[in-house]
Amino acid sequence: MPEKQADLFQRMSAGEPLRKDDPEYARFGEVVARTIRLCVTMNATATDTDQVRSQLSTIIGTEIDSSTTIFPPFYTNFGQSIRLGKNIFINHACSFLDIGGITIEDDVQIGPRVNLTSENHPLDPDDRKTVILQPILIRRNAWIGAGATILPGVTVGENAIVAAGAVVSRDVPANTVVAGIPAKMVKTL
Repeated sequence: MPEKQADLFQRMSAGEPLRKDDPEYARFGEVVARTIRLCVTMNATATDTDQVRSQLSTIIGTEIDSSTTIFPPFYTNFGQSIRLGKNIFINHACSFLDIGGITIEDDVQIGPRVNLTSENHPLDPDDRKTVILQPILIRRNAWIGAGATILPGVTVGENAIVAAGAVVSRDVPANTVVAGIPAKMVKTL
């Protein structure tokens, strides 16, 4: 008996590219439409951090710990691949493109307008509509400064600091400060 093929979401979770011609692509589209609708509602109606946390818990499908604070507006395109630890602070106007997975461990501080992007596209113009998925991991007690961008496949180490405006395209070692475009280590803590 042939082995059953994994469904679209299992394959995405395993890092397989997402293609528009996948027979299950419509299921992905349904989740995105739901997530966009719920984000619009959350950003327009949540009047305190408890409401934001509750509504974002619905979006990501996991209850967010009461020690975590998210200031709206907050944006995500998929939502179901976000995992948040405890005692996290996420400031205004952050965008989490999470199809490839975003995990944020305990005690992380994220400044305003931070972009976490776990997805990319191939360089080949004929395959450009395919989405390449690579998870982002932000380790315990890291601080991501205002307007920073973390690109697919990056791990930000424990206690590390990403300076405001940095574009991070490779892993950040624990106990370091990175800055610039592309981000480079500028200091050891």
